[in-house]
Formats: sequence, structure tokens, C-alpha cells
Amino acid sequence: MQHKFSMNLSWSQGRNGTGNLSATHLKTHVSIPREMNGPGIGTNPDEMLLGASATCYLITFAALLENSKIPVVTLSMEAEGFVDVTDGVFTYEKIIHKPNVKVAHLTEREERRINRLAHKAEQTCMISKALKGNVQIECHLQIEHTTDGQPSTSTI
Repeated sequence: MQHKFSMNLSWSQGRNGTGNLSATHLKTHVSIPREMNGPGIGTNPDEMLLGASATCYLITFAALLENSKIPVVTLSMEAEGFVDVTDGVFTYEKIIHKPNVKVAHLTEREERRINRLAHKAEQTCMISKALKGNVQIECHLQIEHTTDGQPSTSTI
């Protein structure tokens, strides 16, 4: 079964112009970000790629945790994208996902399971697979438990 996603875009002027993007559940202005000497109006392709990667990872991780019957209290995440500019060439080099999982009680076995699922989410997320070989993706997992609130951090 194939799923189709559509988007309509418009653009005015040249490199430093602005555009509009419209999809079923997304409507926004787009331009080159200020960091890249653009007008910085609305979102930009760099944020959108980071958003696609981060949301795909987080949804996949949440599904894996649920399917494994790990009682998650909260699941949140920060994400960072790094773009290099060398000789005027822009390269999206790396994305770092920083998920935070909070569980009520944490055994060593459950901590190992959560770490394994965080790694599996990165390998099975559709966007991560699409970026593989082009953009380095890292995951810095933090696990907390509500009994003592002490975080445990792992890098995948």
C-alpha cells in the first residue's frame, strides 16, 4: 500500500524572497533563515528537515515503548540540526535527538530495554532511513524515574 502526501508552494522574488507552503495540516511562510543571510520569515527547509526527523523518531520511539509495555510517565525530546557552510556550499551534516523518558520505577533490565528501543527507533524511523548515508544522526537518551528523580543518560 502506498500513501501519498501533497504540498502546494509558491515563491516570490529570488534567493531572499519569501514563500508560502500549504499541506493538509500545515500552512506556513518559508524563507532562508537569518543565520544564512536570508529574511528569516516563517520556517525554512533546515527546520522542516529537523522537524521531520525529530517527529518521526519520537513517534516511532513512543510506539516501541508502548508495544513493549514500558509504563512511561512522560516522553519529551529536544532536537538539534547542524548545517556546515564551506566555500559557499551548505551541507546538512548532523541531527542530534535528545529524548527524555520518565518512568515510575526503573530496574537495570528496564533501563537496558529502553536504551535498546531508543536505538531501534532510530534504525526503523522512515525519515532516519531516508537520511542514512547523508546526514549523521545521534541520539542522546536521558532516562529518569519518579522515585528518586535522578536521570540516567546514554548516547546511542
